[in-house]
Amino acid sequence: MTASMTGFAAHSLNLDHASVNIDLRSVNQRFLELHFRLGDEFRALEPQLRELINQRLARGKVECRIGLTMLPAATLDNGLNPGILERLAHWQADVLQRLPDSAPLSVNDILRWPGAVQTAALSQDALNEATLAGVREALDELVESRQREGAKLKQHILDRLAAAEAQVASLAPLLPALAAAQREKLTERLHDALGEAGHERLAQEIVLAAQKADIDEECSRLTTHFAEVRRVLNQAGAVGKRLDFLMQELHREANTLGSKSVAMETSRVSLELKVLIEQMREQVQNIE
Repeated sequence: MTASMTGFAAHSLNLDHASVNIDLRSVNQRFLELHFRLGDEFRALEPQLRELINQRLARGKVECRIGLTMLPAATLDNGLNPGILERLAHWQADVLQRLPDSAPLSVNDILRWPGAVQTAALSQDALNEATLAGVREALDELVESRQREGAKLKQHILDRLAAAEAQVASLAPLLPALAAAQREKLTERLHDALGEAGHERLAQEIVLAAQKADIDEECSRLTTHFAEVRRVLNQAGAVGKRLDFLMQELHREANTLGSKSVAMETSRVSLELKVLIEQMREQVQNIE
């Protein structure tokens, strides 16, 4: 299934004494690029988190945020930490002795001091296990988000592809008439320049000019590339790089078609193709 590189997932875990908040965000990137913003409690999990994400995603710039919030119940009736209070009292006495004009610590200052309020202990092993399970669920949500976006991108590309195919198909009935008109015009110009004496040269020049102006090969290659785009869009896995290459090839053929143009109709089709291909290319940049 075609997947976008843009997606978002948020997942929360409510444990006995804390809440774990997991955010996954991804945007376009040529390769897979991972960034982590982890609370101190989760830093040791980074290698395992990288492995989990690498198993599920192939491309994109992915940011993983994991934070821990202690629940109110975790701080109720646990009291103050005597060791911290003794150190604060000692430090305050020392400071006031050296700097008598210093303001003493307020109750609010003491309560906000790291570790002053005793909290319920969390088992690190249990926290790690729950967090990894939560990340797996968040990854499921992220993949689904990217697939939903990818389905929309696929339809956008298919709509433009159908329009491009119609433009090329509109040229097919005109090719014989365009070639005949070009030969006639060239014959008149060369005849005026060379006269009857240049009959053999005239024939050679007409053949060469006809070969240079023939757009049947470009139309055939465009049709082949259109079919390949459809095939790749129906493939599983990461297809963005292949599609990007095909967009380059389509644009090159559309340019060649325009450079060989000998009639307003082929010039118009070349221009329309470039617009449609550019619209497809912009969306392909978002595909994994």
